[in-house]
Amino acid sequence: MTDLITPAPDVPITPTPDMPDTPVAAVEASITIAGETRSRVALTQTTVELLRSLWDEHGALMFHQSGGCCDGSSPMCFPAGEFITSDQDVLLGRLDIAPAGEAEQVIDFWISAEQFEYWSHTALLIDTVKGRGGGFSAEAPRGVRFIIRSELMESFIG
Repeated sequence: MTDLITPAPDVPITPTPDMPDTPVAAVEASITIAGETRSRVALTQTTVELLRSLWDEHGALMFHQSGGCCDGSSPMCFPAGEFITSDQDVLLGRLDIAPAGEAEQVIDFWISAEQFEYWSHTALLIDTVKGRGGGFSAEAPRGVRFIIRSELMESFIG
């Protein structure tokens, strides 16, 4: 069975000549972890378009990635502030989904500290696929869900 949440580490998140249909990053997050020089999270264009529509419907948004089973395996999207974060969460990045020249539409991407430890050497690409979304995630009623595509990184510094 193929794991759609965390692909094999040798599956790149940037296109290569032998894999031209590989999803690519359309928006990269700002760096929020002290000392790092490389973004840890990005969105595909399909995800950006869905998030803009969800923003129009719900207002400002946020993501949270836990490490649980079921709904916790996928990134969950909520109206900003609806999911309470704590010192047990890490702000992985801030993603501006606004079209060029328009007012910022910044989405914070949080991850549980425990999950961050597991994925500390992983760059995340948030993609959208058809299927049932997480029960409380904002995209759930639309018949799509967010998934994580990942790439192992040696370092986020340099």
